[in-house]
Amino acid sequence: MSIILSRPSTARVALRAGSVGGYRTSGITGISFTRGKATLPDLNYDYGALEPAISGKIMELHHKMHHNTYVNSFNDATEKMAAAESKSDVASQIALQPLINFHGGGHLNHSLFWENLAPKSSGGGEPPSGALASAIEESYGGLDSFKTKFNTALAGIQGSGWAWLVKDNETGHVSIRTYANQDPVVGKFTPLLGIDAWEHAYYLQYQNRKAEYFKAIWEVVNWKAAEKRFA
Repeated sequence: MSIILSRPSTARVALRAGSVGGYRTSGITGISFTRGKATLPDLNYDYGALEPAISGKIMELHHKMHHNTYVNSFNDATEKMAAAESKSDVASQIALQPLINFHGGGHLNHSLFWENLAPKSSGGGEPPSGALASAIEESYGGLDSFKTKFNTALAGIQGSGWAWLVKDNETGHVSIRTYANQDPVVGKFTPLLGIDAWEHAYYLQYQNRKAEYFKAIWEVVNWKAAEKRFA
């Protein structure tokens, strides 16, 4: 199966009045909001629990600094959007949509990403089972072949972005798709498993050896989370 580069249109994921925090999150679990505002989710493990695959320092910076910036910037943009809508300021609404897409997507992607990881003591690195394992076998011929194709997709991302294992909501089939920057998985696909290919996810530990990061992260992938999303 081919690997597909995806760029969802900003309009498709732009805020609409009445949605949670302004952002549509139906069908996506693990996204935290409080009174209509996005909030930084707690992790289910300590920052150092994923070592040596991912260092505790990277996890702390990634979660407390980078993800939190997406949360704060998304909330700021949604407040400005609400003000622009109240004034029927269409030009400002259009100008804000890229910010909402980027920072909202960053919040969605990272919230799912943290759940996709687990310490080895909590099942991290254990292979998928059940229906998801069968779907991967059908599409890729087995887990090892899937990992190879997934890492090839990650390595092929130019600049910053994500690679995702997604489920087609119409056919039920799984496939690998890459998304630029912080574009989220929306529309006809359900995100199952995502790997962050931004430099902030690995550079402090792996420098320019990102292929080592792509290989090591499978040691702490939490397939149980992906299985729940696939069900």
